[in-house]
Amino acid sequence: MTRLFLIRHAEPVTAWGADDPDPGLSPLGRVQARAVGEALIGLGVSHIASSPMKRCLETAAPLVAATGLTLTREPRVSEVAAPVGVIDRRAWLRENFVWSDGAARRDWAHVDPSLREWRARVIEALHDMPGGAAIFSHFIAINAALSAALKREETIVHRPAHASIIEIEREGDALRLVRLGAEMNSDDVR
Repeated sequence: MTRLFLIRHAEPVTAWGADDPDPGLSPLGRVQARAVGEALIGLGVSHIASSPMKRCLETAAPLVAATGLTLTREPRVSEVAAPVGVIDRRAWLRENFVWSDGAARRDWAHVDPSLREWRARVIEALHDMPGGAAIFSHFIAINAALSAALKREETIVHRPAHASIIEIEREGDALRLVRLGAEMNSDDVR
């Protein structure tokens, strides 16, 4: 069995849907990034991969500095992209990836085929990772992986907090949840 760590990026300086499509970390996010780096030391991390987006790269930076490991940019674990022509990304995300408490969830079978293809690429990336990989990613991408690990069809199966660590195992073609990370307390997905 191969152990993998999925880490949601720390708090960004601006919420998604704002003017900056690729924000870095807020002051609190920098504190969270240092804490997650410290938490990962001693867990057997031997490889670091990250979405190419700033908030993930900046979250991974303290672990890279502490371990001396090289970071690999992995676009397959990046944020889900809205289709061309979508003007209100926030509304599009809320429609396809319902995360609010008490709201009816969407299933992968009922989203656009391009989103199912994107999910398959996220899962493929996890199958390509070496054991001990710490993978810095995003709320929706982590849910794409977790829904496969939990064998559930909902697009949202967990609401990971900023800088939370989720452990999964890979055995053959199967992913299995080992431990969920902290869950967010608000409805603000940045």
